[in-house]
Amino acid sequence: MKKGIEIDRLDKKILSILMRDAKIAYTEIAKKLFVSGGTIHVRMKKLEDVGIVKGHSLTVDHGKLGYDISAYLGIYLDKSSLYEDVAKELEKIPEVVEAHYTTGLYNIFARVFCKDTTHLKEVLHDKIQNIPGIQRTETFISLQESINRPLEILSEDGEEEEDYTE
Repeated sequence: MKKGIEIDRLDKKILSILMRDAKIAYTEIAKKLFVSGGTIHVRMKKLEDVGIVKGHSLTVDHGKLGYDISAYLGIYLDKSSLYEDVAKELEKIPEVVEAHYTTGLYNIFARVFCKDTTHLKEVLHDKIQNIPGIQRTETFISLQESINRPLEILSEDGEEEEDYTE
């Protein structure tokens, strides 16, 4: 691991289980891994303290909540040095759920959820394109999400991964 953060195989097993099912109780994880519940608590606290675990979130079906449009935006800035200011403004827009400072064609690549194409037009025209420093945007509407999974962190150390999702 870089930056002096050391995690071992047990930490990776704990993370792997929680990345698949964040609702699972620590006591259940402990049973699966043949350690005490206290060990899981201590390990998770360590992983949070060093910044590997940044929080806990819930995955929802945005379409079933009425947000039928998932779109990605390639954002061109007047100058790359405006990234921090633009990112702060994007953060104020509830429909923007991700923003990445990128290499390549765009300075920023962002993801938005909108109720329909009219809502998307309003978000683009009235909110995003009015942010000072944004030169222009390109929009890509997702027609279907095929893959959305956590990163496999156990397979990287060459050992076969056990199935912890009984």
